[in-house]
Amino acid sequence: MNRLDKTFAALKSAGRKALIPYITAGDPHPDHTVALMHALVRGGADVIELGVPFSDPMADGPVIQLACERALAHGTGLWDILDMVAAFRRDDATTPVVLMGYLTPIETRGIEAFAERAREAGVDGVLIVDLAIEEAPDYLPSLRKRGIDCIFLLAPTSPESRVRAVAHLASGYLYYVSLKGVTGAANLDIASVTAKLDEIRRHSELPVAVGFGIRDAASAQAVGRIADGVVVGSALVSEVERLQQQPEALPEVLQGRLQTLRQALDADGG
Repeated sequence: MNRLDKTFAALKSAGRKALIPYITAGDPHPDHTVALMHALVRGGADVIELGVPFSDPMADGPVIQLACERALAHGTGLWDILDMVAAFRRDDATTPVVLMGYLTPIETRGIEAFAERAREAGVDGVLIVDLAIEEAPDYLPSLRKRGIDCIFLLAPTSPESRVRAVAHLASGYLYYVSLKGVTGAANLDIASVTAKLDEIRRHSELPVAVGFGIRDAASAQAVGRIADGVVVGSALVSEVERLQQQPEALPEVLQGRLQTLRQALDADGG
């Protein structure tokens, strides 16, 4: 079992839900990313999603778009991010790390070179937002032979045929986008999310994490009742934006924000 499988199995055995924070690598500056990752773990993170900044992050709202701009302004590239993961691994050999981003940076480096460097760095999974199901067979073998999971997005608009196809290809966990729109949107409809998760689980036994629209303890708790994991991104990245000129304060702030969510999940039996 890899780190993701072990983590979700342990959480299931304990009757708890995964807390999966997202931050953009290199934001507010590459020098701070590893410290922020450790702060997230102290705050209760079970898995870390580390965003790979891209110039055209089409699935992301303005908060994460700006985070990408800040990171890119400091020259943060894919190889730099793998170095960050390797540095994180020197002190944390257990917390899974998933890279979330777009296909172009990987294609630029080449899938074989990327997969090998990612394995060496200690990456556990990748979520490539714009990887079409039809293109996935060109990339999955390189990742799988190195033990790296490929995580796919599903959305309220995903037809059952796509759910079936994704269930066949995915490993690690499935990421359900709870809203129609971009990251950071609002108006979470728990009844609709519940119905879609029921459909997904008819086709896959993988854990299902839910993201987009989770911004506080109440929304995390509500989603935690129906999902296997809760992803929080824009709410944390907003704090990075707010304190970008005071980066020394960020570890404690992010740790505190995450502890609030962790306590809400655990208080509800998750």
